[in-house]
Amino acid sequence: MKNAFADSLHETFERFGRIDIRRMFSGFGIYHEGRMFALVIRDTLYLKSDAESAAHFDRLNLAPFTYERQGQQMPMSYREAPPELFEDREEAALWGRRAYEAALRSGTVPKAMRKAAAAKKAAAKKAPARKVAAKKTVAKKAAPARKTAAKKTAPATKARKAAPR
Repeated sequence: MKNAFADSLHETFERFGRIDIRRMFSGFGIYHEGRMFALVIRDTLYLKSDAESAAHFDRLNLAPFTYERQGQQMPMSYREAPPELFEDREEAALWGRRAYEAALRSGTVPKAMRKAAAAKKAAAKKAPARKVAAKKTVAKKAAPARKTAAKKTAPATKARKAAPR
């Protein structure tokens, strides 16, 4: 990573747990257990928020991350992190958990889980083709048994036709 601020977050969130930092657009996504819970843009940390956690951010007047789109300011569900977070590892762990829980509630599935689900779905589509082939094999095994039964009844039928009426 070539951003000292983003790299320092490993230490900041050490009591929260392992984090991964991935480059994205003009900043970095901060992930915990595959879910993005924070964002770094221009050396500012923003934490994921939602309706349940908004009160914590509002109480400290922490602004949302916004970007400009077609001349309008677009707010995102990430709010500026409180300054105390950088000085107290317990405080960082608390805010990290809040942000991570908001990410869990958002319903957004991590990319790795989406890939795994897609692979499972593709495998399930292929599986019925194998089952159909297995059924055809069973049907072929049953067919010779019918022919044998037909041969046994055939002589009796011929005998009936040969007998005078």
